[in-house]
Amino acid sequence: MLKYLKIYSIALVLLFIFYNSLFAEEILIWQECIKEAAKNHPDLIAAQEGIKESQANKAITASSLFPQIDSSLSASTAKTTAANAVTGAKTSTTTDSYSYGVSGTQLLFDGFKTLNEVKGASENIKASQEGYRFISSEVRLNLRNAFINLLTAQELMHVAEEIVKIRKDDFELITLRYESGLENEGSLLTAEADLKEANFELSEAKRDIEVAQRQLTKEMGRQEFKPMFVKGDFTVKDTAKEKPDFEVIVKNNPSLLQAVANKNAASFNIKSAYANFSPELSGNVGADKSSSTWPPRDKGWNAGLSVTMPIFEGGLRLAQVSQATSLNAAAKRSEIAEAQYSTGFISFDNWTIIEDNLVTAKKSYLNAQANMLFAEASWIQAKGETLEYE
Repeated sequence: MLKYLKIYSIALVLLFIFYNSLFAEEILIWQECIKEAAKNHPDLIAAQEGIKESQANKAITASSLFPQIDSSLSASTAKTTAANAVTGAKTSTTTDSYSYGVSGTQLLFDGFKTLNEVKGASENIKASQEGYRFISSEVRLNLRNAFINLLTAQELMHVAEEIVKIRKDDFELITLRYESGLENEGSLLTAEADLKEANFELSEAKRDIEVAQRQLTKEMGRQEFKPMFVKGDFTVKDTAKEKPDFEVIVKNNPSLLQAVANKNAASFNIKSAYANFSPELSGNVGADKSSSTWPPRDKGWNAGLSVTMPIFEGGLRLAQVSQATSLNAAAKRSEIAEAQYSTGFISFDNWTIIEDNLVTAKKSYLNAQANMLFAEASWIQAKGETLEYE
């Protein structure tokens, strides 16, 4: 019987360990949050795809500057029937035709239209790259704020637990003094109310932790919510020991660089639109073989120049210029007092003021620490730093 009891006890211990490991909260440090956000945040993924799209658009546009070479192969048969004008007899003739060849066209001049389009596409790539940096900077700021919020909520819960203990000890001490006739009922009721308020604030702090956890889950790009805690401190590392060079910061900020690239792209688009009024000159050359039998034996070649000039298209090109122009128009002494009160050295009113000051100081200190971190995060974002900053 004792043997089975030992086995049962071991099984319960193993089951308890497994259960706790399965449902244990995840503990994350700041660098882990960054890595996860960089990999999973939907805004960053979309911005990366935007860069790829702009690169592909440039390649498509630039392809017009290179020779356009085509090949062809054809085979056909035709049958004709004719009647003799005298006898009326009908005769049929079958004709086979085979040919293959290659031809090429090279754009020689189009008023620099395609060249300006390629330059505009290059500026669009820069704009999408700076757009990615700007989004990464915004993601870092939101992620950092979410991290600080959870870190602060965790510490606030510890502070709330300390406050509950303080209020509970106060209530027990005042209860003893009240029962001994050394304190009035008003003091007792005040201490009881303070204890209830402290317990309420503890419950509120626990709810705030879940809210902060969900916010951090979102900013990391996670698809499912799972309770987690963060590990960190309230030390500010990025401090401006000297007056910052704001001119340099502004010039290197991705939001400004993106706007400059968009402006340049629009300028090239205008030039390209005006080039629509220019003649387009192309050279073409080709070679082929054809005959009525396979393989074809008769050789042929051709070479030439072609010029096209728009005359009237219902105002299409003027509208394109107007469209391009409009695009260009487009930025954180309690223990001593308790001992003195318990020995009758100070009154309840003075003592409770000191206790209240302690409670307020604990909260204010934590909020001040958190505000320093928020300010640091905003400063880093103002400099245009991205997730790769760490």
